[in-house]
Amino acid sequence: MTAGNLAGPNKVVLGDYSSHAAAQRSVDILADRNFPVEHVTIVGCGLRLEERVLGRWTVGKALAAGASSGAWVGLLIGLVFWIVSPWHAGAVVSAIILGAIFGAVFAGVAHGLRRQAFASTSAVVADRYELLVDAEFAAEARRLLAAIPATERPH
Repeated sequence: MTAGNLAGPNKVVLGDYSSHAAAQRSVDILADRNFPVEHVTIVGCGLRLEERVLGRWTVGKALAAGASSGAWVGLLIGLVFWIVSPWHAGAVVSAIILGAIFGAVFAGVAHGLRRQAFASTSAVVADRYELLVDAEFAAEARRLLAAIPATERPH
């Protein structure tokens, strides 16, 4: 099944690209030539989930990350209290310290429950990208893209 079938019966494929950036560049070219780009769709094909391992996730790293994020939340809360009562700047410092403590505790508990020894990030990626356009605009879009010099065409 092609992306054209997934996007609707009134769409036709203008091009097939190896990267999302290349497909976006083609849309930019069309937009620069006053083409109604609201009729264009970029569809990722061959989707897969990739999990990139960032490194080991130790208790120390979890506590440090929790304390850091907790301190930021504490700073925000402390600033709100300081705005309400501006003569007590100690509220800001106290909120930062308490935020760091609570953040570290919660992060330590979460690390213990998670039992995963590494940190990672996940993303859905595509093998290729199809550029689709509404059928009634296909001829104009093809004409505009064909007018681009070969050296400037996205791949």
